[in-house]
Amino acid sequence: MDFRIFTEPQQGASYDDLLAVARAAEKLGFDGFFRSDHFMRMGSADGLPGPTDAWTTLAGLARETSRIRLGTLMTSATFRHPAILAVQAAQVDHMSGGRVELGIGAGWFEAEHRAFGIPFPPKLFDRFEEQLAIITGLWDTPDGVSFTFRGDHYTLEDNPALPKPLQSELPIIIGGNGPTRTPEFVARFANEYNAAFPELDAVRGRFGTIRDTCERLERNPDDLVYSAALVACVGSTEEEFRRRASIIGRDPQELREHGICGTPSEAADRIGAFVREGVERFYLQILDVNDLDHIELIAREVIAAL
Repeated sequence: MDFRIFTEPQQGASYDDLLAVARAAEKLGFDGFFRSDHFMRMGSADGLPGPTDAWTTLAGLARETSRIRLGTLMTSATFRHPAILAVQAAQVDHMSGGRVELGIGAGWFEAEHRAFGIPFPPKLFDRFEEQLAIITGLWDTPDGVSFTFRGDHYTLEDNPALPKPLQSELPIIIGGNGPTRTPEFVARFANEYNAAFPELDAVRGRFGTIRDTCERLERNPDDLVYSAALVACVGSTEEEFRRRASIIGRDPQELREHGICGTPSEAADRIGAFVREGVERFYLQILDVNDLDHIELIAREVIAAL
C-alpha cells in the first residue's frame, strides 16, 4: 500500500497553500502529492484567491520537494494539445528528478470550458484515444528519430519527440467508470487504473473489468497498479471529526459511508476494507488545505497504525 495526498485547488488555494501541504505530506511520510486540473470552482466554494494551473504548480513543487511523487488527478485532455502536454510533463519530470506521474482523462466539465473559452468538442473519447497515442508515441520514439501521427483529430509531422521524461517510463494514470472504452485505454496505455470515489461494493467489479480487458488484449493485468481516490475526514474524537466535516460542508454519516472518515480506528478499518477489495494505492482527498493538523493526524494515527 501507499498513500498519497490529493487536493482540489479550484475550490480555493494559492500556490503557497499547496506548497505547505506538499511539504507537510513529504515530511510526514506520504508517498505523493497530487492535485486536480481544474480552473473553476464547483459547488458553493468561493474559489478565492482564484485558480492555479496544475502543471505550473507541479513545476514549482518539483523544485521545492525532494522525495514524494507529483502528479494530476486528472489532467483534462481538452485543456492542452497532446504534443505540448508531453513536453510539459517530461520537463517537470526532469525538474523533479524523475518523480512525476500523468493522470489524464477525456474531460467532462462543460461549464468550465465555456467559462474559459476552451472548446468542448464532440467525440471526446475518440480525441482522448489519439491524445494517449500521441503522448506515449512521442515518449517511446527512439532518440534521433522523428514522430509523425495522422489521426482524425490531430496531425503531427516530423515532431522531434523531445524531451523524453527522465524516468524510463513516466507512469500514466487513467480512471473512469465506462464499461468498454476506458478499460481498453487502460490496458493499452496506462500504468495505473484509478477508481474515483467508488462505493466499496463496486471496487472489485471495476477492477475485474480492467483485468478481463487486459487479458483479452494480451496484457498482464498484474502490470497495473489498482488505486482509489477517496475523501478523507478524520478526527481524533467524534467532536473533532464532526467539526472537520462541517468545515468542508459534508454530512458526517455520508462521509462515513463514502470515504476514509470518522475516528482514526474507523478510518483504518475502512482502509482495510478497501484493501480487501483490491485497492493497492490510496489518494486521500483533502478538502481543507489549510488544516495541516488533519494531515498529521492521518499520518500519525491512521497510516502508522496500519
